[in-house]
Amino acid sequence: MIFFELFYTFFFIGMFTIGGGYAMLSLIQHQVVVVHGWISAEAFTDIVAISQMTPGPIGINSATYIGYSVIEALGYSHAACIAGSMLATSAVVLPSFLITYWICRLYTRLRNNPVFAAVLKSFKPLVIGLLAAAAIALMTPSNFIDYKSWIIFAAAFALTMFTRLSPMLVIVAAGIAGFLLYYP
Repeated sequence: MIFFELFYTFFFIGMFTIGGGYAMLSLIQHQVVVVHGWISAEAFTDIVAISQMTPGPIGINSATYIGYSVIEALGYSHAACIAGSMLATSAVVLPSFLITYWICRLYTRLRNNPVFAAVLKSFKPLVIGLLAAAAIALMTPSNFIDYKSWIIFAAAFALTMFTRLSPMLVIVAAGIAGFLLYYP
């Protein structure tokens, strides 16, 4: 029964959390400390600290550690604890995986549909605007962007817009140019 509760709880967390691992923390804390009482608030704080120190997204790391801890606290074997950590981790990732899978299937099915193509094309200015807003928000006096950065930006923009070069190649080239211009 605990394995089902663990799966359901972390699936719920994964399904209704938007914004990444840090956005998950409050919902994880509410579910595992308040609703289920599986761990104490102090233990949750320790889990967050450990999850920040380990590589990977904090929400997934927390799910892994909590899955193990919950099963361990109930006196199950080490193998069952590992199964609990794998279950919690899989459950928190599964909603995103399923949503991405179905979006890919929908895209594959509709990519040649003229209405769908027009809708996607209409998103381009929105995406450009969001990227520009993020870039402007990052331009603060402490990280002033000088003329060298503008040259790299203009070159990357031109290469992406007017050639068939891979965007990944342009990003790597921009990184190399930045390294050469700023760290001679």
